[in-house]
Amino acid sequence: MHKAKALAREQFQREVERHLTGKETEPRGIIYFKLFKSQLPVVEKALETATLMLGTDKSRGYCLEMICADFLAGASLGETQP
Repeated sequence: MHKAKALAREQFQREVERHLTGKETEPRGIIYFKLFKSQLPVVEKALETATLMLGTDKSRGYCLEMICADFLAGASLGETQP
């Protein structure tokens, strides 16, 4: 608790989580998307499929990151290198 006053709030929260879980965490943020109801099934299916491929212990945020990384890797295939 002696670190509570010396550290920034987010940093202190990470220290507490690391102490309790024994795992290092990275800073987090919350993002919001506005989607049409018709888009929700596609997004949910993509996250569900990524979860099955990556393992059920992975968070939805991690699965979304991997979906985006895969998309970017595919998109860069069409780029020509100088």
